[in-house]
Amino acid sequence: MISIRQRKGVKTTEVPEDYAAQEANVTLENKLPSGGTSRRLWKLLSLMVGGTIALCIGLLTSVYLATLHENDLWFSNIKEVEREISFRTECGLYYSYYKQMLQAPTLMQGFHGLIYDNKTESMRTINLLQRMNIYQEVFLSILYRVLPIQKYLEPVYFYIYTLFGLQAIYVTALYITSWLLSGTWLSGLLAAFWYVTNRIDTTRVEFTIPLRENWALPFFAIQIAAITYFLRPNLRPLSERLTLLAIFVSTFLFSLTWQFNQFMMLMQALVLFTLDSLDMLPAAKATWLYGIQMTGLLLVCILQFFNSMILGSLLISFNLSVLIARKLQKNLKTGSFLNRLGKLLLHLFAVLCLTLFLNNIIKKILNLKSDEHIFKFLKAKFGFGATRDFDANLYLCEEAFGLLPFNTFGRLSDTLLFYAYIFVLSITVMAALAVAFHNLSDSANQQSMGQMGKCTIILKPETAYNLIHTILFGFLALSTMRMKYLWTSHMCVFASFGLCSPEIWELLLKLIHLYNPKRFWPGMMDELSELREFYDPDTVELMNWINSNTPRKAVFAGSMQLLAGVKLCTGRTLTNHPHYEDNSLRERTKAVYQIYAKRSPEDVHALLRSFGADYVILEDSICYERRHQRGCRLRDLLDIANGHMMDGPGENDPDLKLAGHPRFCEEIKRNLPPYTAYFTRVFQNKTFHVYKLSRNK
Repeated sequence: MISIRQRKGVKTTEVPEDYAAQEANVTLENKLPSGGTSRRLWKLLSLMVGGTIALCIGLLTSVYLATLHENDLWFSNIKEVEREISFRTECGLYYSYYKQMLQAPTLMQGFHGLIYDNKTESMRTINLLQRMNIYQEVFLSILYRVLPIQKYLEPVYFYIYTLFGLQAIYVTALYITSWLLSGTWLSGLLAAFWYVTNRIDTTRVEFTIPLRENWALPFFAIQIAAITYFLRPNLRPLSERLTLLAIFVSTFLFSLTWQFNQFMMLMQALVLFTLDSLDMLPAAKATWLYGIQMTGLLLVCILQFFNSMILGSLLISFNLSVLIARKLQKNLKTGSFLNRLGKLLLHLFAVLCLTLFLNNIIKKILNLKSDEHIFKFLKAKFGFGATRDFDANLYLCEEAFGLLPFNTFGRLSDTLLFYAYIFVLSITVMAALAVAFHNLSDSANQQSMGQMGKCTIILKPETAYNLIHTILFGFLALSTMRMKYLWTSHMCVFASFGLCSPEIWELLLKLIHLYNPKRFWPGMMDELSELREFYDPDTVELMNWINSNTPRKAVFAGSMQLLAGVKLCTGRTLTNHPHYEDNSLRERTKAVYQIYAKRSPEDVHALLRSFGADYVILEDSICYERRHQRGCRLRDLLDIANGHMMDGPGENDPDLKLAGHPRFCEEIKRNLPPYTAYFTRVFQNKTFHVYKLSRNK
């Protein structure tokens, strides 16, 4: 079992004139020298100082997280196999492809091995570049082979330092977004400070380094910063074109590096749709952003060998539906308040119906089933009927996919972030409602320049975008804990913007008496001074045994999480793995997991041999699981899916029946003849039991 133990023996922006004053440092705003030249010099100085601080804060955050990682695992001291095991579950699977590319004799052979992979899923050849978002590992392996750094830097360090370097970009992008919104780099400084002091809730990069979100979120933050700038009025043509290019590139890279990109961008599209419908941003700019989203996603689809899951995404169907409905309803933004409200509701209904229609048509044409488990999970999660579907229940019973724990708000409140966020959110929501009502009440939809200027000052388009963004992603985080990192990082941006903007600077001063520096600095120093090391001797022993005692072509069956480590550390072939976005793989995983169900040895042997398995690894932590409550243990999910009654005290559904066989993972350890005829134990320690399958049955 993996654990961490204490170490032994170791103790320039173009904006209207209305916003010119916001470009200077707020604290010295009233001291600006008179004259246009002096003002420009002051702006240039502020830009240079703010930019330098942004870069320094980003680099310091990167070093801070890298130091925590080293202190936590003593990464520089542990063995290579322990380093690889520290990349847990799917992280190990992704890193294994970086390692595979480096070990390939040539780059072309490496590419061929990824496109025609027959080791990730036994008895099946799959295109990894199509199925998984691993272009970043491919690019990084090429870079490592090309650059003259092999003598100075180990491959694993090149990999992790790249991820920690992306964190510098991430924090810098958050800093810039807050700066753009507030007009002062002090806001960016506060956003970065809050991001670091709330590290537990804003990032998990230091212990899940290869996770796809750690590659993607920095590009997502860049995209948000670019959109924030793009939505400013009166941009010069060159600035607008360069900003659109930045949005496209960041959108493309975000989509390429994370399989959940389409769901995040669907939330973004909903933000744009809401603001466009309420006249809170220019329709032409919304159209540009819809087009960039679809173009970026389709380009990723081409690079992923026309991955059907991308073509069948709700995002593409929704964006097409919005553009079509807008063409059909040309007079949407005219009439009285009630008239416009009715048209708006009709427009919303038309877009939703057209989205579902297009999406169903595309999925039927493509025979797409890869994302079925997600919709089953969502249906059950939000109370639209209980389910016995194994895949949906597997998600429902995971803490990461549950509701956001209430203690999260306690931690965020300790640094005053949550208080500031709620305060700023309340003010901006009231302003947004006022602007929306004003826009819908304008019967002629012909606002004078003075009226438009007044409304823009109340809630600028870039502020409105970030407001709806934080609200929608807040709902996502509240419903699914794993997505909280999208919300909490933006929470730092939004709260700092509000507190440092000129309009509510005086309100910030009223909150100063709550400030207590002891809450922040000593906590960071304690983390940096606490030295621990990675410790998982049982898994290390297992990997070493596999490397020394099994053929290179041996096929292993077991849990998804463990097999990812087997692939990385030993290079053996797997029956299943944690990348759960393929329907046939989900069916295969459910079949392999019958080793923890109440099935006969004959049935289990036949299932495993059908996938070419030579060895099966049983884990006591799964067989005798206590982490989840009854009904959510893996063995319970299997029993329910098989129609069997669950173990232990408690109620069972009336249609569930007693199983005809004992639980396989428990009974096989007794070495009874029905089991030894099919399985021979070849390795055992306190955590794992490895059995070799007989071939003559």
